[in-house]
Amino acid sequence: MPKQQDDLIQDDSFYKALLESTKAIPWKIDWETLTFAYIGPQIEELLGWKRDSWAGINDWAERMHPDDRERVVNFCVAQSKAGADHEADYRALTADGEYIWIRDVVHIVRNSEGQVESLVGFMFDITERKKNEEELLRLQHELQELSFKDALTGVANRRMFDERLEAEWMHAQRHQQPLSLIMIDIDLFKQYNDMYGHVQGDSCLKQVAQTLNSAVLRSGDFFARFGGEEFVLILPQTEIDAAVKVAERCRKLIFKQQIPHPASDVSSVLTISIGVGTHTPARQDQASDFIEAVDRRLYASKQQGRNCIVR
Repeated sequence: MPKQQDDLIQDDSFYKALLESTKAIPWKIDWETLTFAYIGPQIEELLGWKRDSWAGINDWAERMHPDDRERVVNFCVAQSKAGADHEADYRALTADGEYIWIRDVVHIVRNSEGQVESLVGFMFDITERKKNEEELLRLQHELQELSFKDALTGVANRRMFDERLEAEWMHAQRHQQPLSLIMIDIDLFKQYNDMYGHVQGDSCLKQVAQTLNSAVLRSGDFFARFGGEEFVLILPQTEIDAAVKVAERCRKLIFKQQIPHPASDVSSVLTISIGVGTHTPARQDQASDFIEAVDRRLYASKQQGRNCIVR
C-alpha cells in the first residue's frame, strides 16, 4: 500500500469526515457511564437538538415517543447487557415538537477481556419508509375489507359469514353457550326480477339488505348475505325465544318498507320467509349440520305459505 494512502487511513480526520458526510447519524456511548462519547453533527439537521444536548441515554430516552419509550429502552438495554448487536425502530421528538421515525442500528464493542466497553451505531431517518408501510397496511386492510364485503349490497358476504360462524361456534362449544342462527329468503324474488328486471331487482336486494342489517342491535350479532336472495343472522349467546323475536323484527321491518310486489301470490308487497334455530354445540357437533338444520326450517316456512317464521 502506498505510504500516502496508509497515512490517510491512519488519520482520524479521514474517519471523521467519512462519518459526517453520510445522512446516517453516527454515535458512540460509553457503557460504564452511559454517556455519549460522540454524536454526529447531522443530529442537529434531523432533529433540531444541539449536539451538546445529548449528554447521556436519558436524553435519548426522553426524546422518544411515550408510546415507544418503555418497549425500546427495555429491549435495547437488555440486548446491550447480553452483548448482542441489535436494532430498534421508534418515533423521536424533534426540537419543534414533531415526531419522526428513527431506526437505531447498534453494535457492541468489547474490551480485551470480552466485557462490553461501548455501544456504537447509526441513527437512520425512516419516516418515509414508515409512511409507505402504513399506506401499504391501509391498502391491505381496505382490500381485506372488500374481500369480506358483498359487492352489491355492501353487507358482509358468505366468506365472512363462514369465518364468523366458525369463530362463534368454537366459542359456544368452549363455554357451552347457546348460539342462534336466522336464515332469511325473499319470497318469490324470481317473479320480482321477471316483472321489474335485474336492475330494479338489484336495487331491491340493496334495500332489503340495509333494512335487515338495521335489525342487528347488539355489537356481537352478525348479519351477512348468504347468497342470491338469502340472508343470515348469527346471534351469539341467544336462546330460541329471543332469536324468534329478532326474526319477527326482521319480518316486520321488511313489511314496513312496502316494496310493491304485484307478481307475489303471498302479498301485494315484498315479504320474507324465515327459519330460526338455536343450539349449544357439543364437542362432536359440526357447524355445517347446524346450518342445514336451520335451512330446513327456512324451507318449511316456504312450504307453510311464506311470510312466516319456523323455529
